[in-house]
Amino acid sequence: MTLGARQRGFTLIEILLATVLLVGGLAIAFATVRSAMQIAQRGERVAAQNERMRAVEGFLRRRLSMALPTAAEPPDPTREPLYFQGEAQRMLFVSELPGYLGRGGPYVHELQVRGGGDAQRLELGLTLVQNGERVDETPPRPPEMLADALREVQFRYRGVDVRTGQLGDWQTQWDDTRRLPNLVEIRITPQQGPAWPPLVVALSQSRGARSAGAGT
Repeated sequence: MTLGARQRGFTLIEILLATVLLVGGLAIAFATVRSAMQIAQRGERVAAQNERMRAVEGFLRRRLSMALPTAAEPPDPTREPLYFQGEAQRMLFVSELPGYLGRGGPYVHELQVRGGGDAQRLELGLTLVQNGERVDETPPRPPEMLADALREVQFRYRGVDVRTGQLGDWQTQWDDTRRLPNLVEIRITPQQGPAWPPLVVALSQSRGARSAGAGT
């Protein structure tokens, strides 16, 4: 082998081929990193959504399970007492509120769906109540937003049929304000992702509310 052959460098084609291979390898590496980042971000979003879901459901379960057969309005002989109101997208009841969330004691809870279409949100209004009188705070307390970016929210109620004494069917309207339903169901579907598991809560004070209503 001659000296000229031993000193021969890379040809232009070899340099171009090496460059193409390098660029291709970098592109694959960047695509892999980007895919991993997207998976991680998606996992973080799912984890955050699940955490929010558990927090909202836990809060509502505690408040509903502690609902009281307490009047949300002052006594009025011309009207039925108001212990509970239930509609497809609005619910009103009285429940104990921990001191770290307010002054403590019974509060009127007004759970309501706001907005429309695929931009609904679930809000909770809280007002201190004493002997049926609502005590407004200064400054006024704005509603608490529990969840937003929702596609669908629905409330349903189930209670004992006073005519038969048997547990009735689910209904989207609870008309008997003198008593609490035995069960409340909340269904929430977000804009993205699957629907939340239905939240079904048994109201422990429903029997007491029926007795109070019967004696009115």
